[in-house]
Amino acid sequence: MNKFYLLLLLFCSFSGLAQITGKVTNKDAEPLAYVNIYLEGSFSGTTTNENGVYELDISKPGNYSVVFQFLGYKTQKKAISISSLPHTLNAELTEESTTLDEVVVNSGDNPANRIMRNAIEKRDFHKAKIQEYTADFYSRGLWRIKNAPEKILGQEIGDLGGGLDSTRSGIVYLSETISEITYKAPDNFKEKIIASKVSGDDNGFSLNSAQEATISFYNNTISLNTQLISPLADYAFNYYNFKLEGIFYNDRGNLINKIKVTPKRPKDKAFNGFVYITEDTWQLYGIELKTTGEAIQVPPIEELVFRQNFNFSEEEQLWVPISQTIDFAFNMFGIKGDGRFTAAYTNYDFSPQLNRKSFTNEIVSFAPEANKKDSTFWRNFRPVPLTQEEQNDYIRKDSLQELRNSKPYLDSLDNVYNKFSLGNLITGYTYSNSYEKWSLNIGSPVFNTNINTVQGYNTSLKASFRQNTDENYGTYWRIFSKMNYGLAEEKFRFSGGFQQKFNNTSNPVLTVSGGSTVEQINSRQPITATLNNITTAFFERNYLKLYELDFAKVAYQQEIFNGFSAKSSISYENRSPLFNHRDKAFLINWDDREFTSNNPLQPENENSAPFSEHEIFKFSLAASIKFGQKYISYPDGKYNVPNEKYPSLTIVYDKGFGSDISAYNYDHLRAGLQQEITVGNKGELGYSLTGGTFFNDEEVSYVDYRHFNGNQTRIGTSSNYLGKFNLLPYYALSTSNNYAEAHVEHDFQGWILGKIPLINRLNYNLVIGAHALTTEGRQPYNEYSVGLDNLGFGKFRFLRLDYVVSEYEGNREGAFIFGLKFLNIL
Repeated sequence: MNKFYLLLLLFCSFSGLAQITGKVTNKDAEPLAYVNIYLEGSFSGTTTNENGVYELDISKPGNYSVVFQFLGYKTQKKAISISSLPHTLNAELTEESTTLDEVVVNSGDNPANRIMRNAIEKRDFHKAKIQEYTADFYSRGLWRIKNAPEKILGQEIGDLGGGLDSTRSGIVYLSETISEITYKAPDNFKEKIIASKVSGDDNGFSLNSAQEATISFYNNTISLNTQLISPLADYAFNYYNFKLEGIFYNDRGNLINKIKVTPKRPKDKAFNGFVYITEDTWQLYGIELKTTGEAIQVPPIEELVFRQNFNFSEEEQLWVPISQTIDFAFNMFGIKGDGRFTAAYTNYDFSPQLNRKSFTNEIVSFAPEANKKDSTFWRNFRPVPLTQEEQNDYIRKDSLQELRNSKPYLDSLDNVYNKFSLGNLITGYTYSNSYEKWSLNIGSPVFNTNINTVQGYNTSLKASFRQNTDENYGTYWRIFSKMNYGLAEEKFRFSGGFQQKFNNTSNPVLTVSGGSTVEQINSRQPITATLNNITTAFFERNYLKLYELDFAKVAYQQEIFNGFSAKSSISYENRSPLFNHRDKAFLINWDDREFTSNNPLQPENENSAPFSEHEIFKFSLAASIKFGQKYISYPDGKYNVPNEKYPSLTIVYDKGFGSDISAYNYDHLRAGLQQEITVGNKGELGYSLTGGTFFNDEEVSYVDYRHFNGNQTRIGTSSNYLGKFNLLPYYALSTSNNYAEAHVEHDFQGWILGKIPLINRLNYNLVIGAHALTTEGRQPYNEYSVGLDNLGFGKFRFLRLDYVVSEYEGNREGAFIFGLKFLNIL
């Protein structure tokens, strides 16, 4: 053992003894969880765990004043003289008694409203006080499950990594993070994770981060899937009723107002609970607020409870957060559970002398060996001690880890999960070798059996083999294949290929593929096979238009540098038109049906073709620029974080050359701009702009036209309609000339409907949209829509309903579009 490591062990051992330890209870001897304990006049502190136990690190024996602070209880200070370590110091806290005796109520005035108006008026002032800081951060995340079923939709769920006991209950996720955070106004933030630990996975990295945990109620809105309104927002009086529950004086002699917060309307994007406001300075002293899954429109979540405690900074003359807990409960598919994310902030430095060079687009990084810290390190540097339940989970899962990674154990699991059942006809079948990290997958024969007027009934057998090449399954190589047989055609087609992903940093992927397949004329695939099955079999509407493609293709994609990605491909293609087949139709008499031809240009002429059979080489180069993109650097890869402040730009150049029909050679350049923007409490605005041109005046194969995402089914299958026209016939305005299209959609997320009595109980979202298309030589096409999103029943909210009006060549058409968002995965 080298001398440095020996000294480090000695230091850690000494540090482990340099502690004040104890338990905090109420007057009934019940433990108090998440009480703040710190040295007076400092940000050196800790919090109690769920059992009320704490450990407070100090540098040496001496005289100290230890502060115990907890919302709802009187702050207690204890002066102690320590001659040896560790030192035991218990505390019993008494409940804070609030009173209204000293409150002077003016006639007709609600005293809580006066307090909240002052706090809202001072909101920006208090935010601006903290221009920069560094701090140490600790976070712990825990998920429990209770009485989990053994199967979901016929699939075994196992014991979830050893988390479930014989009652199908237990901790399924436990992790911790220790990091250093740096902030500079208005929104520069970075985090360096010093240590990361996941129970049962010594190669894992915690999902906890300060970036996600930092929640400021001084902001107008809190981003939690949707935008929840803060009780201190500029427009808080439009959403909340406030009531003064009482006042009390803290240990510094400050008068603290306890304000009850209640939403004005049911299911508003709001909180309920209590905020604590200091008199005269009008600062946040504490937070006890909760909301529901309905409010944030994540139905499986039943409740979210937020608690924040603050400490006073003499330097900044400001109360700053020192601890935060978020408790949650969930229930979905019979799986019930709860959990908690705990965060603690210590050692604030409000004068770190930062500049622009202190920050980059990297917002989270990991120190070397961050996930390799041993139990000695965690025992000495963990600011919040583990509960007995958490200790047992670490011990049990760590002892099981070696067993669960062993070949005999993994083979035994595979023997269970590799068994074939009739349900695999619907879900597909996977055979895995977990120890060797490979799997063989065969697709569902049920969901890969379809019907169209070209092939009649047709079925595809999809198979793939994947070999993972790292421990975290991020890099791999795979072989894939597809065999398709059309019953009416009596024809087999086969295609397949090879793909490899080389790393998780720049994400380079090489794909080599080839074979024979049937493809939509519009390569953007505006109609799914499942939806076409319904329209063809039941409504005599064969919207799917197909051609045969024999091809060989090489494609490569990679992120060149942060925010800039490129894709390139070159292929040889032999394209052949296809025609409807009216013979050998199983269960359907085609002669009794009125179908259009497979040629969108001549729908009444079944013997016509949209293009001549031809060969062509195709080169494609695409660049994607995500302006202002942030990223997280994990040791095993780079993970990009979208930045809604800036749009994304895509530029694509396609070139067809070497065709045996010279007129079919072409050059096509297009560019698109997309962005989704949060508009405070008014919802989310999204837009998509695309324009392009062809550089030749000769005829282009109809396959290479610019086709637009129309819709003739009156059914929507996407979560939003950016980039889509809901009443435009699929091929009505396809072009090989200049074109431009624009889409804009705004989801008000309760800003309007949440204010209407009775309707606000339904928790629907009002959505409006506008869509425009112009193509050279034609009049413009426009659509306008108004709709309701988040429709459904109970926890299942996958529906949407819009009324859409289109305008083209002086004609106006209106229709309802039924959004079935779950269909986009079929």
